[in-house]
Amino acid sequence: VQLQASGGGLVQAGDSLRLSCLASGRTFRNYSMGWFRQAPGKEREFVAAISWSGKIYADSVKGRFTISRDNAKNTVYLQMNSLEPEDTAVYYCAGRRSPVWAAPEYWGQGTQVTVSS
Repeated sequence: VQLQASGGGLVQAGDSLRLSCLASGRTFRNYSMGWFRQAPGKEREFVAAISWSGKIYADSVKGRFTISRDNAKNTVYLQMNSLEPEDTAVYYCAGRRSPVWAAPEYWGQGTQVTVSS
C-alpha cells in the first residue's frame, strides 16, 4: 500500500487548509486511515483517524479539524479550520489494512503545513 499526501502550504492564523491522501489498493474501503503530525523538535503525534467505528481526534484539534474519506477515490482528507501557529508541522497520513484503527502499517511521505501568526 502506498500513500501520497498533498495539500500543505503556508497560511495565516485563522485560515483553512485541506490535506488529501491518495492510497493505492483495491480494498481501500476496508482500511482504517489516520493523520499524524510532527513539529520541529517534537515527537510525531496523533491527529485524527477514521475507521468503521467512527472518527477520533486529538484533543488539540477537536472542533477545528475534520477527517473524512471518499472510498470511490481511495482518498482520505483532513479539513483544517481555524489554524493556529501551533499547528505548524509536517503532516503524515497513515493507514492499516483493517477496518479497526490501531498502530499504522503504512505511512505517506508527509506534507508541510506552516501557520504564521
